[in-house]
Amino acid sequence: MSPEALYAELVTLVREEAILGSVAATLEWDEETNLPPGGVENRARQLALLAGLLHERAVDPRRVELIDELAGSRLCADPGRVEAVNVRELRKAYERERKVPRALVEELAEITAVATAAWAEARERRSFAAFAPHLARVIALKVAEARCLSNGGDLYDALLDDHEEGASAARFDELVAPLRRGLPALLERARGSDHRPDPGVCRGDFPLPAQREFASWLAARIGFDFERGRLDESVHPFTTGLGPGDCRITARWDAADLSVGFFTTLHEAGHGLYEQGLDPSQWGLPAGEQVSDGIDESQSRLWENLVGRSAGLWRFLWPELVARFGCLAGADAEAVYRATNRVETSLIRARADEITYHLHIFVRSDLERALLRDELAAGDVPAAWEAGYRKLLGVAPADDGEGCLQDGHWAAGLIGYFPTYTLGDVYAAELGAAADRDLGGLERALAAGELRPLRDWLADRIYRHGCRFAPAELIARATGASPRAETLLRRLEARVERLYG
Repeated sequence: MSPEALYAELVTLVREEAILGSVAATLEWDEETNLPPGGVENRARQLALLAGLLHERAVDPRRVELIDELAGSRLCADPGRVEAVNVRELRKAYERERKVPRALVEELAEITAVATAAWAEARERRSFAAFAPHLARVIALKVAEARCLSNGGDLYDALLDDHEEGASAARFDELVAPLRRGLPALLERARGSDHRPDPGVCRGDFPLPAQREFASWLAARIGFDFERGRLDESVHPFTTGLGPGDCRITARWDAADLSVGFFTTLHEAGHGLYEQGLDPSQWGLPAGEQVSDGIDESQSRLWENLVGRSAGLWRFLWPELVARFGCLAGADAEAVYRATNRVETSLIRARADEITYHLHIFVRSDLERALLRDELAAGDVPAAWEAGYRKLLGVAPADDGEGCLQDGHWAAGLIGYFPTYTLGDVYAAELGAAADRDLGGLERALAAGELRPLRDWLADRIYRHGCRFAPAELIARATGASPRAETLLRRLEARVERLYG
């Protein structure tokens, strides 16, 4: 067979697997948004079977034969050619999948589905005790998975690498060291200032139907295509791509606080723009997929923070907001800008300001390392969580709902994911600085309501490349500089200077 025929057969096999994966993703989306409690166990069995079938396809001997034959063919002679990219990345995926037995893959899918439902119920009751056995089971399975993948190395590194290729705890610690040193000083500077932005301007009576309508308007304004996507509500906002032309984002709203829905919508729409901006001709293949969770988070964090917390955007949005929400009539754009950028210690990660946000991440990443290394038992998480918050943020939760139950990542088996939020912010800072330079000033453009140029810039620099380049290389190519935490720290220092003097 010719290389072209071999490649066509490989693409067919891989896309069949992608379609099967989209079925599983649809069931997971439904579980988070519509599934009645009585359907959890059956949904878990459905997802377990699909996970097993996906694993079986990923290690199909014929697929490996095709990869081997193509690797040395003229189609892959140029490493930058799309066929070479796909063959290279598919081999990496195969090497990972073959190390994990199907039985473990199926059990993980089933247990995490049940654990996610148990977490949601425990969160509603604000009591960790009922969730603790589920978390213990998830951790045990993730330890088993990590042992399969680690080749005798660090278990946490094996899981972190699954979310961010090439990442390790040591590399992460080195990258974020300037933040660990610098953020507490910025927090103290804000605390010691006589300037106090008033958070009350974001609070009032904001009817949920009006907020949902505004959220859809805002997502569309930054470029989210509702002909190819939709916005729904869930306990923990998320984004999932179900296939070509079908991107689902979710948010949550608070009738008394406008900022909750505003920022979750921008965050998830940022993920959605990345999903919708991928090369449709490469759907189901690595060249048509997000390269890493860190890069994916850079897109959500960029729209949430660099755009959503900018004075320019608030000036542009203000007439629209006042027209929709009468309770804002007594405030002004500058007051809301200052309120949404205030620096203060808090208990909820998703509502944290840009300065303290990463302290929340450090608590979580430290705890999940300890869980993986058997230095912390699942039942002891609440106490360890409280100790971590007292140490890094100087606050402690009143109950488990505002403590260790606020995130569903561990229930879903996403151990090693939390560091990608900080990596995403580091990447986003580099991208924001480069876009500001290339587009002639982001603040001016945002104040004028010119939001699409930034989306188009990101589409050219990030979205269209898929998995062609490793995360750090992709950022360096997009910006001209390797990612460094100092860029983020300088931006945060400037923000504190403006707000607190």
